[in-house]
Amino acid sequence: MSNLFPTYARWDVTPVSAKGAWLTDKNGKTYLDFTTGISVCNLGHVPDHVKQAVNDQLEKFWHTSNLFQIELQEEVAKQLTAASGLDLVFFANSGAEANEAAIKLARKATGRSKIITFVDSFHGRTFGTMAATGQEKIKTGFGPMLEKFEYVPFNDLEALKEALDTETAAVMFEVIQGEGGLNAGNPEFLRQTEEWAHKNGSLIIVDEVQTGIGRTGKPFAFQHIGLDPDIVSSAKGIASGLPLGAIIGKKELAEAFSPGSHGSTFGGNPISLAAAKATLETIFDESFLTQVEQKGDKLSSLLAEALSSVPQVKRLKGKGLMIGIELTEEAAPLLSAARQKGLLILTAGTNTIRLLPPLNVTEKEIEQAAALLIETIKEHACESTTKNG
Repeated sequence: MSNLFPTYARWDVTPVSAKGAWLTDKNGKTYLDFTTGISVCNLGHVPDHVKQAVNDQLEKFWHTSNLFQIELQEEVAKQLTAASGLDLVFFANSGAEANEAAIKLARKATGRSKIITFVDSFHGRTFGTMAATGQEKIKTGFGPMLEKFEYVPFNDLEALKEALDTETAAVMFEVIQGEGGLNAGNPEFLRQTEEWAHKNGSLIIVDEVQTGIGRTGKPFAFQHIGLDPDIVSSAKGIASGLPLGAIIGKKELAEAFSPGSHGSTFGGNPISLAAAKATLETIFDESFLTQVEQKGDKLSSLLAEALSSVPQVKRLKGKGLMIGIELTEEAAPLLSAARQKGLLILTAGTNTIRLLPPLNVTEKEIEQAAALLIETIKEHACESTTKNG
């Protein structure tokens, strides 16, 4: 009997060690890990230079509080502002906390209360971010939600135009909806959203918790489209698996987050920051990001060519090394089949297989994973056709 609440549908895999793109379970079985902790271990498991940075900080001090001047906070904040084009950073512990901070900041800075988000979005599981999420299944059983959030269909300009009003503090979106099915925002839709919001005196919040930190081949996914957000939230891949989240915002918002307005006991912890500094030094390098795009193109091409004749495969979607395979049926059964072959993958929404390999995955590992996944999908397609046919 477990002493844990049954909040997760856990796999029958118990890790004992992991390195790079590989994970080993307690039975000695090795897996090619294309989940990376759900886009967290962007440099793979236990990257050497990040481990060394953490060890070095462990020898100095672990925690003080945010009443102290912490040099690492300034150093990592400078990395994030330089990469994003924004000005100021607040450190939290997770993506949900970062999004909570973004919502609070937008409301306080504008003096307005309504936040517009999108159907199939996912912003977290705290009461504020759960209310911001455009998926009813996340909210079931928890009673009345925090006001005021309004959800409009993604990529629907008419619905957005109707929802925007003088009470709208911000429009909040993911450039690619990570948990909602890897649905990408149409570039023109997102640009128009930004233009209308700013004309309306509303802020733009871009949730980059899953898409950021190099996952799509840019430091942040909004940069593919040339957006000018007011607030960007970040977490997951920022510190190679140590807990850290952040919002990055424009300097005009500084007054709204004056002393005493917001805080976090553990946000910006020196151990996590040491990991973040070493992680970002690698990922924010231009040549590294170019390779992410190239690797994403290679993996997508291998899959597209091999799966084009499989009737259960509708389309490939995503960007960089955030790749989805949309099926005509539920994707969950394929996860177990892939694990049996030694490949760890995820779903996004109900019908989409989600691939989130390490950003420094090798070409050989890409080819191995593609072969295993293609074999899994084709075998399942044959079984499905026989069963229904």
